[in-house]
Formats: sequence, structure tokens, C-alpha cells
Amino acid sequence: MLNAALQEFAENGYEQASTNQIVKHAGIGKGMLFYYFKSKKELYQYLIDYAINIMTKEFLSLIDVSEPDFIDRLRQIASVKLKFFNENPSVTNFIGSVYLADEVKLPVHLQKQLTDLQSYGYSMLYENIDPTLFRDDINVDKAFRLIRWSIEGYQNELTNEFKGKQIASVDLDPYWEEFYEYLDVLKTSFYK
Repeated sequence: MLNAALQEFAENGYEQASTNQIVKHAGIGKGMLFYYFKSKKELYQYLIDYAINIMTKEFLSLIDVSEPDFIDRLRQIASVKLKFFNENPSVTNFIGSVYLADEVKLPVHLQKQLTDLQSYGYSMLYENIDPTLFRDDINVDKAFRLIRWSIEGYQNELTNEFKGKQIASVDLDPYWEEFYEYLDVLKTSFYK
């Protein structure tokens, strides 16, 4: 039932998602769905909390913060993220659609959870990083910022490109390849 709901919301957004389609794909009666969830909104909010917990346990907890190379850490995070995506496409597509959606006003606690998830992910970028890998003629803090801005800019560009699209139908492989190429350029530019 949860996978059917995750997929339906990811593909159609909150407003267009159909509880009829969810129960059809889950192979259950509509009464069963509403036995557990009083409304479509309650189901949607439950799924956000569920997806955040899964991402925290099965994605963020697998990131090795002992990797001292900042750009290799980015590459490792991307690899873990890709593995998570392949194993949990419904969760990934759903949470991506939540971040891209403007259509639903979420309760404060869910907005905070989403913000905290993003902040926690960003904090994992900088823990235990070895600044001596950077060229001597570069201010490391400014390099961190430039690299972060580059990654954020790339993410924002993708977010704008994917807005209004069904994230589940986008082939992400070319974007991953492009991301790795950008990491190589950053390493060449900033490292000794």
C-alpha cells in the first residue's frame, strides 16, 4: 500500500493523485486505506515522515564521513545516493516531488523535518575534511563555498528543469555522469 501511494503521489503530485489508483495498484479495498488513514492529506503527510525516516536510515547513515577528501566525499555521497535511488525508487521519487511541489501547505513539523534532512545532509559534506589537499594558493573556506555553490547551482538548475515534470519518468543516468564530470573539473581546479 505504501509503495503504491508513494508512486501515485510522485507521478501525479498531491492534487492529481488518486486514492482509487492507490488502492487499485495496492490490490486492496478503499475501506482498508481509509481504515489506516482518515484522508488523502493524512496519508500524504505520513508518507513524508516515512520517506524522511527511510532516507535517514538507508542513505544518510551510510555516508562515510571518515573520507578526508572533500570532492571524493561528494563522489561517495553521490554513489550512496544512486544506490539508494536504485533500491528505493518510490521513496526517492516521492521525496523529490515533495521538494519540488508548491501545491501543498505542510504542517510546521514536516517543513522542519524536510529542512533538517537537507541541513543534516549538507553537514555531512564538511565533517573531517582535510584542508591540506587544496592548493596552497587557495583560501580553503572560499573554495568550500565555491564548490558548494557549484553543486547547489547544479541542483537548482536540475530542480528548475524538473519542475512540473514527473520525476519518476526522468532518466537520471546522464545527470549522474555529468555530475561526476563536474567533480573532476573541481578537483583539477582546486587541488594540488
